[in-house]
Amino acid sequence: METQNLPLPEIIEHIIEKSGLAQHYRVEKEGQERLENLDELINAAATFVDDEGAIGEGGALASFLAHASLEAGEHQAGEGQEAVQLMSVHAAKGLEFDVVFITGLEQGLFPHENSVNQGREGLEEERRLMYVALTRARKRLYVSCAQTRMLHGQTRYCVPSSFLEEIPEQLLLKLNKKAESASAVPAFGSFGGGYAEPASSGLRIGQTVEHAKFGIGVIVSTEGRGGDARVQVNFGGSGMKWLALEYAKLTPA
Repeated sequence: METQNLPLPEIIEHIIEKSGLAQHYRVEKEGQERLENLDELINAAATFVDDEGAIGEGGALASFLAHASLEAGEHQAGEGQEAVQLMSVHAAKGLEFDVVFITGLEQGLFPHENSVNQGREGLEEERRLMYVALTRARKRLYVSCAQTRMLHGQTRYCVPSSFLEEIPEQLLLKLNKKAESASAVPAFGSFGGGYAEPASSGLRIGQTVEHAKFGIGVIVSTEGRGGDARVQVNFGGSGMKWLALEYAKLTPA
């Protein structure tokens, strides 16, 4: 079997691809949301073994599917009960709530990377969606972004959404705690576990930096020393870039 020795997330991804489901939604006009749901299935598989510990007799895949079927609907509120309502921005159109939480405000997620690649028109459509999301709140609105996020079963560093910069600062009350010191930022990505080794310039993995051409980004990997030192930076809409520190002139943001 092709999947016999693969870890659970790769088994799920293999099934999605080989079944033709992913390709089906890639060519559908409204298939992007379905593809994102499939990505979440891979993410859930990546955390399942760690959370659950032991795997049943049928193997990891069977245990995961059994767990998913048991979880489905288990925590749904009954009619008339007070509960948190989870929905997409599209599904929230026409509805209002006293308190609204908007999560995932990161470059590449909201605005989505596909819309950014479509140019001005795609970005404006995402901005209209952002307006819809903001105006669902009657009394209080919370907006948030993650420093790291699991995508396709891998942990990635995130860049805050450009939409956050468009909200007047006097309207915001920042609730987040101060970020941990750079020396305590875990080095995920190409380094695996452990902690980040500083580049010769003092820049570290997880640090937010600014580039004259590409704008704000987050360092996700470093290599080399002295004149050979390079960093890989996630610039959100501008993508991932390897930059030579000697010439890049990165500044802490």
